[in-house]
Amino acid sequence: MTTPRDVFDKLSEGITARNWDELFALYTEDAVVENPQRPPVPTRFEGRETLRKIFGGGFNVRMSRADVLIHGTTDPEVLIAEYRNVGEALDTGKSFDIANIQLLRVRDGLIAHSRDYHDYLRLIAAQDGLEALKRSYETAEREATPVPPRPASAADPKSPRGVFERLTYGVADGDWAGLPDLYAEETHVTHPFLPGAETLRSREDLREHFKFGEQGKVRFQVRDLVIHETLDPEVVIGEFDYQGTAGDSPEFRVSNIFVLRVRDGLIVESRDYADHLAIAAATGRLGELLARVQA
Repeated sequence: MTTPRDVFDKLSEGITARNWDELFALYTEDAVVENPQRPPVPTRFEGRETLRKIFGGGFNVRMSRADVLIHGTTDPEVLIAEYRNVGEALDTGKSFDIANIQLLRVRDGLIAHSRDYHDYLRLIAAQDGLEALKRSYETAEREATPVPPRPASAADPKSPRGVFERLTYGVADGDWAGLPDLYAEETHVTHPFLPGAETLRSREDLREHFKFGEQGKVRFQVRDLVIHETLDPEVVIGEFDYQGTAGDSPEFRVSNIFVLRVRDGLIVESRDYADHLAIAAATGRLGELLARVQA
């Protein structure tokens, strides 16, 4: 029987070999591929024939996957993979090393649904595309429909699922002083898509980190939260959007996927894959972020 891991490996091998014309065959006829953080707006592609056209054009990069971490989930169809793409942009000759996290739903040996999160900023920088990227945000229109009511939760507040909910909704409630208490005294929090981000290693580091919410007058609501329970009882992975304002910004919506390890009711490790490009563009700090990736 072909497992989700088998399919992920075939996809990886095809990308490494640059067999672009063959990749579409790994997907079902009605497959959906979403890129929630693709700049300047998220994309959604439907159908194998659509994917045939996309892959058939090829991508002018050479790359392979490294440091692959596979998360099996309690849904036997769903696999979530964290990995690095290490390679070269062929047009510029510049190398790149980017983080990625990908969710695959595999049915009868084929990909039925994929949600792909990539470090577009570093990849585009390697392609000398930062100026075009900046211009693309000037006319982009991102969806910001009304936020649905917050669903009721039946999760144990000390469970990994419960802690994840308390973290995301704590941001929505502006509980900046209380959020650090969700983390262990010694923890390990990274932001793989943010150039130059420091690793946060203690609760005190988190206290300093969460001051941005108060100082920046951040007012977010949570929407579309989906928490995936993995086969490791300590680890949960959540996809969600924040929607709201920061300071005097217009309302915006930003995609996130976090990987949390929760032990004894406290976060001991977290990898927060947030769409920092969308945040920077909405808050007038895109130039600053682009400068960071070039530093």
